[in-house]
Amino acid sequence: MDTIFVTHRTADAIPIWFVTAASYPDVRKTLGKTLGMEAVSFADAAGFEPKSGRFLLLPGKNGLGAMLFGLEGKDDLKDPFLPGRLPQQLPDGVYRFANEPHDARLAALAFALGSYRFTRYRKAEPRAVKLDLAQSVDRDDLQRIVEGVTLTRDLINMPANDMGPAQLEQAARKLASRHAATINVVIGDELLTQNFPLIHAVGRAATGEPRLIDMSWGDSKLPRVTLVGKGVCFDTGGLDIKPDASMLNMKKDMGGAATALGLAHMIMARGLKLRLRVLIPAVENSISASSFRPRDIYTSRKGITVEIGNTDAEGRLVLADALTLADEDKPELIADFATLTGAARVALGPDVPAFFTDDDALAGELMGYAEAENDPLWRLPLWRPYETMLESKVADINNVGGSQGGAITAALFMRRFVAAKSWLHTDLFAWTPSAKAGRPEGGESQSARALYALLAARYG
Repeated sequence: MDTIFVTHRTADAIPIWFVTAASYPDVRKTLGKTLGMEAVSFADAAGFEPKSGRFLLLPGKNGLGAMLFGLEGKDDLKDPFLPGRLPQQLPDGVYRFANEPHDARLAALAFALGSYRFTRYRKAEPRAVKLDLAQSVDRDDLQRIVEGVTLTRDLINMPANDMGPAQLEQAARKLASRHAATINVVIGDELLTQNFPLIHAVGRAATGEPRLIDMSWGDSKLPRVTLVGKGVCFDTGGLDIKPDASMLNMKKDMGGAATALGLAHMIMARGLKLRLRVLIPAVENSISASSFRPRDIYTSRKGITVEIGNTDAEGRLVLADALTLADEDKPELIADFATLTGAARVALGPDVPAFFTDDDALAGELMGYAEAENDPLWRLPLWRPYETMLESKVADINNVGGSQGGAITAALFMRRFVAAKSWLHTDLFAWTPSAKAGRPEGGESQSARALYALLAARYG
């Protein structure tokens, strides 16, 4: 994605005036002085009202003179990303914010994120809508974030025939090369040799061999942070096959891996003072003669025996082996990202990922950054009494609980494989079902911007 931002403060940049019911009278007076009363009369004749999302292009002496864009009042602010609608409404050109929106940084970020289009398989006319940033906004950091989100969206939007385990590995290798990171990949039956039995069991039925991607960056003497991303490149549900409606968007089941890679880019491009490790179990949950089966029992990397109650609960299995490996390194923080349960979506809807942690301080910090970055998250409890739902009569644990509390029991399952207190599990949707301001329909980065802000504050 080409940069949306320019910083040359050109006098030719077309002003965007943000207005509310309270501020519009003053803006009208200013427009009368700068563009002439003809522009004000034009707005009146067009019936413009300063309501949320309303916009109007005003004529100037040599073409487009300005744009009016309605915002919500501060007391009724629902979406700080509302300026993300602008790129789809503006003709090509360079624009600037003539006055302050509610949050200039978030407005600029939304403007850039709203410019995103996935065009690999469909031709689209190139757009040249640019934003001349205010000097108070850190252009470089915003660009890093936009690049990370774009990487995540692109990977999720790719169809599974072009984004299997091998292609996900190539995407990780490309990112590693860009930032001079090291990368090691364990593939196929070598997973058994190196003791990743659950990753192998889930992925062995597919044509594309399962693998564990292991990327490292930064000085080994610095504090260690490990990101783990669920990389199920397509999920049929296995032998417990999904219905067609549930399978339709399963190309996005590697959204956790895409999120981890997008966040890794932000961290490495910023040069945060930490030792970063990214672990991605990359598999396809397919159906063949070698598929793993209900009631099979496997001994995990950690030595915990797992009974398979349902083959469609495969994400927590591949994450269990990856989290065990992450924990062996004893990092300061382990954060995993996974499109894990429908239960989290039922509880919180598509826009708000659930997160789980035993670290109360981490949870408090993360919630603060989630609000500040307009990257919503909500904490759900690791409710220990629900561990009884995961009991097995023939193994140490079952991979599914009961019909209720599914997001919690999934998190409790994975908790068995992590000893570190500072562990964060995010159950995300990684998808925008219908376009919103700054969030086009399709693959979406969720939780990465909030965690990036937290890590930048700790290790910047």
